[in-house]
Amino acid sequence: MTMLKSKAVASSRGQKQCVGQNAKVIHIHWEDYQQELARLCSLTSAVNEANQKKQFFREKLQSSIQVEEESLNRRNELDEMREKLESRKLVMGNMSMDSKVLKEKVKKREEQLSNEIRSLSVAGNAISLARNHLQDVSRSLAGGTGYGYLKYLKRLQRLLRLREQYMVSQVQVLYPVKIAIGYSPEQELGSFADAIKSGNSIREKGVDQGPLTIAGLHLTMVPFTKMGLFTDKKAVQRSATALGHVAHAVLLIASYLQVPLRYPLRLGGSRSYIRDYAPSVEPSSSDMASNSSVTSNSNQMEFPLFLEGQDSTRAAYAVFLLNKDLEQLLNYIGVTSLGPRHVLANLKELVRTIMSPKYIDT
Repeated sequence: MTMLKSKAVASSRGQKQCVGQNAKVIHIHWEDYQQELARLCSLTSAVNEANQKKQFFREKLQSSIQVEEESLNRRNELDEMREKLESRKLVMGNMSMDSKVLKEKVKKREEQLSNEIRSLSVAGNAISLARNHLQDVSRSLAGGTGYGYLKYLKRLQRLLRLREQYMVSQVQVLYPVKIAIGYSPEQELGSFADAIKSGNSIREKGVDQGPLTIAGLHLTMVPFTKMGLFTDKKAVQRSATALGHVAHAVLLIASYLQVPLRYPLRLGGSRSYIRDYAPSVEPSSSDMASNSSVTSNSNQMEFPLFLEGQDSTRAAYAVFLLNKDLEQLLNYIGVTSLGPRHVLANLKELVRTIMSPKYIDT
C-alpha cells in the first residue's frame, strides 16, 4: 500500500505540475482516489485472471484442435482403407468368377483326358494283342512248320490260279475272241486299229492287230452314231447278241476271280442290261414308264446293251459301263486298259493275260 500511495503522490504531483502549466488546478479528494485505486487493482487482477483463463483455454483449444486433426487424419485413412477394401472385394469377386470358369474348363479337360486315356488303353490292348499275334505268327513262320505252311499256301494259290485258268479257258471256248479277216476296222467297236491310234501298243503285249469278233459276231460303230430308218436291222441284232456274249463272259470271269463288278449285269442274251448306281445320263419318259429300264431304287438305273427300241445314247452309255467292268477286271490282275472304246480288245487282253504262264507265278 505504501508503494501505491507513493505512486499516487507522484502522480498527483505530476497532475499538479500539469495543472500549473495549464494554469488550471483540479482538486481530487483522497477518498475518491482510494476507490479508483481499488477499482483499478480489481480490474488488474480481473485482467490477469482473464489472461490466465485465456491462456488455459488457448492450450485446451490447441489440444482439442490437435485431437480433431488426428481424428480427421485417422478418418481419412479409414476411408482410404475402406476404398482399398472395396477394390479388394471387387478383385476377389472377379478372381472368384475366373476360378469358377477355370474349374469348369479343368473339369471338361479332365473328362476329355479320361476319354482319351480310355481310348489309348483300348488301343494299347489292341496293339498288345496284335503284337502277341504277330509274335506267334513270326514264331510259327520261323520254324519248320511255318515254312511248310507258306509252301502249302503258295501251292494252294498256284492250284487256285490253275483252276481260274481252266475256267477262263472254258469261257474262251464258249465265246472266242478272234481277229476277223476282210472286215473294215473303221466300223469296229473295240478294234485293235483304234487302240493303236489311241497310243496303246498292242504288239508290245503279244497281241496281233486287226478287227475282232466274238463267236463270229462284230460290234459295229454305225448303229451307235446314226440310228435311222435305213440302218441294217441284222447288224443291230448281231451287235446286241455280241454285247450279250461279252456281258456273259465278263460276268463269268468276274465270278471266277471273285471280283464284285462295279456295274452289275442282268443277263438276257441279246436283251441284257447293265446297272449304274449313280448314272450321268438322265432317263427319258419312255424309260421311266418301262419297268425293265428303271429299278425300284431311284438311284439305280438299268441301261440296255442293245439298240432296238432304245435310245442310242443310253445304249452307248451301257457299252461304256460294260467296258468299265472290263477295265476293273484288268486292273485287278495288274493290266492297263486299252481304252474306253475297245470292248473286244480289252476282253481279249483279259483272257490272254489270265491264260499266260506268268499269271500263275504272280
